[in-house]
Amino acid sequence: MISLPRLRRRGGADSAETRARGPRVIALGDRELPLVVRRLRNARRITLRLAPDGSEARVSIPEWGRTSDAVRFAEQRRDWLAAQLARIPPPVRIEPGCTIVYRGEMLQVAWSESAPRRPVASMGTLALGGPLAGIEGRLQRWLEAEALRLAQDDLAYYCARARLAVPKLALSRARRRWGSCSSSGIIRINWRLVMAPDFVRRSVVAHEVAHMTHFDHSPAFHAHLAALYQAPIEPANRWLKTEGRTLYHLFG
Repeated sequence: MISLPRLRRRGGADSAETRARGPRVIALGDRELPLVVRRLRNARRITLRLAPDGSEARVSIPEWGRTSDAVRFAEQRRDWLAAQLARIPPPVRIEPGCTIVYRGEMLQVAWSESAPRRPVASMGTLALGGPLAGIEGRLQRWLEAEALRLAQDDLAYYCARARLAVPKLALSRARRRWGSCSSSGIIRINWRLVMAPDFVRRSVVAHEVAHMTHFDHSPAFHAHLAALYQAPIEPANRWLKTEGRTLYHLFG
């Protein structure tokens, strides 16, 4: 992520006509990258991010900001966007012999038509059977089931520490968020976190449990999160910032 220093309010936001324009793109060599401009209520500066899968550039601005400033900000940072894109490896084809990641561990997919359909992880391999044509779907469903199982255990643990009833848990397929806690009390955790090391997934669950008490990012929230997580949170945050986009290289 790259950002400008805190902005001072000036002028008004764009007119309805300006906001209604079609999709924006930014030219990066011979490629045109979609550019998404978002206004955020709590934003005080312009920030630029690349989507984890490299599908678009995202500029966030204050509600009163101008789209033209956001577009100019992104265009002036083409080199940074190009460098970020270059770090994203090509998509991995899910097939026998390929490697996937489970809880931070690299596993080689070992397929045999006569083996059980349900994947089994052991000694650096992930063995499964069934029709070859459906191997990708079976692997993703297994990972999602594992994500739900592990996150449920995490949720029960942190709710017990917070002395809260365990809320409903659902998996998310979001492209922008690792977790969320709705006002209705439902916690959603991105299923792709099952591929991250355990301490990363657990940090996200703890974060959302902390939101059950403090629905903001105030000092009180961070103090509560630190008490729940019982370990420095920065390594997990840093992992998500530097490695999070790698979780999107598999399964589209």
